[in-house]
Amino acid sequence: MAQAGNNTAQRHKSGRLITCALVAVAVAGVVYLSGCSGGDDKRVEASGPAITVGVTKVVKKSLGREITLSSELVPFQEIDVYAKESGYVKKLSVDYGTRVKAGEVMAVLEIPELEAQLHEDEAEIKNANNQVTRAQHELQRYQAQYNALHLQYTRLNGVFQSQPGIVAQQEVDDAQGKDLAASSQVDAGQAALEATQSQLSVARAKLSHDQSLYDYSKITAPFTGIVTERYANLGTLVQAGTGSSTQAIPLVKLSEDDLFRLVIPVPESYVRYIRIGDPVNVRVPSLNRTFPGKVARFSVDVRSDTRTMHTEVDVPNPQRVLLPGLYADAELELDQAANVPTVPVQAVSHSSETTHVFVVNGDGVLEERKVQVGMETSSDAQIVSGLSEGELVVVSDRSGLRPGQKVHPQQVAMMEYHESNTQ
Repeated sequence: MAQAGNNTAQRHKSGRLITCALVAVAVAGVVYLSGCSGGDDKRVEASGPAITVGVTKVVKKSLGREITLSSELVPFQEIDVYAKESGYVKKLSVDYGTRVKAGEVMAVLEIPELEAQLHEDEAEIKNANNQVTRAQHELQRYQAQYNALHLQYTRLNGVFQSQPGIVAQQEVDDAQGKDLAASSQVDAGQAALEATQSQLSVARAKLSHDQSLYDYSKITAPFTGIVTERYANLGTLVQAGTGSSTQAIPLVKLSEDDLFRLVIPVPESYVRYIRIGDPVNVRVPSLNRTFPGKVARFSVDVRSDTRTMHTEVDVPNPQRVLLPGLYADAELELDQAANVPTVPVQAVSHSSETTHVFVVNGDGVLEERKVQVGMETSSDAQIVSGLSEGELVVVSDRSGLRPGQKVHPQQVAMMEYHESNTQ
């Protein structure tokens, strides 16, 4: 018996991942290795002496698989804040760690050229206003002259028409000419007034444009966040941060710290399980804490070089415990099966044609049962068909067992595994 036990242990070590040594069977006076031995006699009659086998019941439980991916936390938004116009730093209201709100003034620049331009624009507007006033007065004078001459012509022409011979034709013609000339002056005055009004509008638009540029001397926060870098000091000459400027330097770096992104590369084989809004447990080892997150967006394509899909998890940080650059593990649930019949994975035997388990019936006789397996985890397998809840399946070594064999079932405590796929 000792020699047979040694042969069995050697055979299990090379051919099976889970051996009879993992199953603890506490049966006094029964040598368990007799059920694992591989003697020369392969036929075992049901009427022979019953051997003890480790069994467990088919139970219903919820199964789930998950994958753990690691990455660094980055702020949801992080930008370098540049100046729109070149100028000297006149006032700097922020420093490292300063928290600002959207629209809050962080720095004020001194831009003498724009200040002078604003004074010039105001002078042009004043001059344009004077021109408009003068043109209005001229138009009023022209209209008064026209009204008088037009009235004179109307009266003379009326008398000439009603009482011929009293008024000479020449007088009527002269009055009509003066009336037409006065009407032309009114039209010219109206055009002159419109021209001066246009000049006033241009001057005002130029002032508005220059005022908008001057307003950029106040550098405000585009969003609520915290200053993580400061590049300028009082009196520093900063260049306008345009695409053509090579000497432009930012004033500060601003990070949004109440919401973080966790950018993770999901392997191709798990892409089909990723859905927008899926909950994600984000564990930060350095803080020894887990934070709730959710899948917010992904690229909807798999990169050809890495065979992964760019996926982003949003992690709220209302208490501002998280910091940029912290290493985090994202646990994504792949699929789940709730309240399904399960057996330990070591109870299932796979062959090229079938999948089966050994079942001990009510008479203590072994049955080989074909089953259909669904989801498999590291410790359990879902039984889709072939077994019923409460039936006893063999979990000990089955190499020496045959259908119809008389056995003594001994329920054992199974070793449970809590593992996940980690990338």
